[in-house]
Amino acid sequence: MTAFKSDFMRVLDERGFIHQCTDAEALDARAAEGPITAYIGFDCTATSLHVGSLLPIMLLRWLQKTGHGPIVLMGGGTTRIGDPSGKDQSRKLLDDAAIAANMAGIKTVFANYLGFGDAATDAAMVNNADWLDDLNYIAFLRDYGPHFTINRMLGFDSVKLRLEREQPLTFLEFNYMILQAYDFVELARRTGCLLQMGGSDQWGNIVNGVELGRRVLDRQLFGLTVPLLTTSSGAKMGKTASGAVWLNEDMLSGYDFWQYWRNTEDADVGRFLRLFTELSLDEIARLETLQGAELNEAKKILANEVTALCRGRAAAEAAAEAARKTFEEGTLAAELPTVEVRMADLEAGVPAFLLMVKAGLASTSGEARRLIRGGGGRVNDVPIAEETRSVTAADVTADGVIKLSAGKKRHALVRPA
Repeated sequence: MTAFKSDFMRVLDERGFIHQCTDAEALDARAAEGPITAYIGFDCTATSLHVGSLLPIMLLRWLQKTGHGPIVLMGGGTTRIGDPSGKDQSRKLLDDAAIAANMAGIKTVFANYLGFGDAATDAAMVNNADWLDDLNYIAFLRDYGPHFTINRMLGFDSVKLRLEREQPLTFLEFNYMILQAYDFVELARRTGCLLQMGGSDQWGNIVNGVELGRRVLDRQLFGLTVPLLTTSSGAKMGKTASGAVWLNEDMLSGYDFWQYWRNTEDADVGRFLRLFTELSLDEIARLETLQGAELNEAKKILANEVTALCRGRAAAEAAAEAARKTFEEGTLAAELPTVEVRMADLEAGVPAFLLMVKAGLASTSGEARRLIRGGGGRVNDVPIAEETRSVTAADVTADGVIKLSAGKKRHALVRPA
């Protein structure tokens, strides 16, 4: 572990955030001198970010907590193209209305992690459409095109991956890395921003921006990436069998968000506590020593702390209490995800596999059917014996609801309407 001078680099190093850095020693020295400004870009491809974006968000939070100014760059312009990094095929192109709606949804989560304002260390949110929309294509090519060689661009992983798999890479997507580099230069000009951060899949794009800043501005800029996280079993962060783990409450209930962290694999607990919470390293070291049933308490602490940051402390406490009632007392908790179904439909009978999809316990009917065939589907804690079994009004309990379960840990309530 390097002995960094600045609180910013020291904290990132101690907690496991640093994967690559263009000049760690020089960046550390600059951060030790006084406040710096750094940014991370987020394209607007959905109405919410998911858990896969939480590591970069925590990076911005620690930047601010150690005395520096974070910029959240919303990709209102670059979303029109789509980042090819890590993708086997082109992203679906979105129109301006969809991008604006997605941006509005994404913005809400950052207020929980960052303090916005006008002071030097306050966070700012900017939109790259502010400068990309009015670019003159010929002038842009003339001024910036000479700084990029096709030879070098073909060597970047985001391009090589698609070509090696013989998947088409459009000229539109090929321009993405140039525009991302230009974003860095524009932010350096406008705000004095000197550091771009992101996931390790963005390394090539970030280095492009650092190099462009040196050539065009004659200024030293820096790049820093965090590791792309997978669980110990190799699963990608942010995805479950029933879909993405969204950060926004309207996309995923607080209970389901809390449960995602409560179900962390044993080997990942310490690592996730360092990356996704603000617990002290001493406390994390203590929690890491727990074994067996005691380790479940560490997982609950992880779930409580991550949920409190993302959704608020009250939401974390409500989710923890719902889990306690469901698993320890065996009672139905009002905080469980709930879907409403017309009583007339229940009287006629609704296939259980369809209700499981509606309740978010499975992403498709096929997945729900497989779950039932494997014995993992339950109605009111009773295994669903037949794949075609219907849920009816007779299944409504004395509590006025029907409890659906997928395995032992995921539950939802069906409420007649």
